[in-house]
Amino acid sequence: MMVKTPNIYCLVKGAAEGRTRLNAFDKALLAAGVGDTNLMRMSSILPPAAEETNIRDIILPKGGLIPLAYATIDGTTPGRLISAAIAVGIPEDDREPGVIMEFEDHASLSNVEDIVRQMVVDGFEYRNRKLKEIKSIGIEHKIERCGAVFTAAVLWYK
Repeated sequence: MMVKTPNIYCLVKGAAEGRTRLNAFDKALLAAGVGDTNLMRMSSILPPAAEETNIRDIILPKGGLIPLAYATIDGTTPGRLISAAIAVGIPEDDREPGVIMEFEDHASLSNVEDIVRQMVVDGFEYRNRKLKEIKSIGIEHKIERCGAVFTAAVLWYK
């Protein structure tokens, strides 16, 4: 079976409360714009020369199998903070693949984003690849009853 290599990506995020953890996660997916698709979790490599776009600029097929790398965390402790972030490392040489890293924790978004961005730097270092830039997105949420957060790098093609 031949699978088309994605050539675009977008960074998305969502947070929600729900009656159950799964409902909160599902609502966070809807908030991120990927709730009516089937997520196919990928390992964290950005195809060479992939271009960033906005989720509103692509049409994901409802029920389609959508490749993405993501971070998510949920909880049921009122007042507890949850955060998730994703970072994409873009290489200087666009013939080389980039790196996507994900991280989630019961911590502030600034802490989680610092960690995930450093993970990208580390990934480039041990690949002996030059890093051009890092793009990241994250979200934090204070749990009211049952909350979830979700961030992702959606991989697609045009």
